[in-house]
Amino acid sequence: MDSIGAFFAMSGYAAYIWPAFAVTLGLMAGLAFWTRRRLKASERLLAALEAEAAAAEGGADRTDGSEAQA
Repeated sequence: MDSIGAFFAMSGYAAYIWPAFAVTLGLMAGLAFWTRRRLKASERLLAALEAEAAAAEGGADRTDGSEAQA
């Protein structure tokens, strides 16, 4: 049991090491959250732009003259 206590004490440097681990973990989690959020927003924007392009292409793609006859 003493070896576990020694591990967590980190030879007296625990006051520096554990907060550094906590800050690193917090930053990594925040970065993962922010990246995931930006990915979803970019995917929504891409889907909207593709739908807009498909709608514009569908209206301008008539070359059979059906619009001119009306």
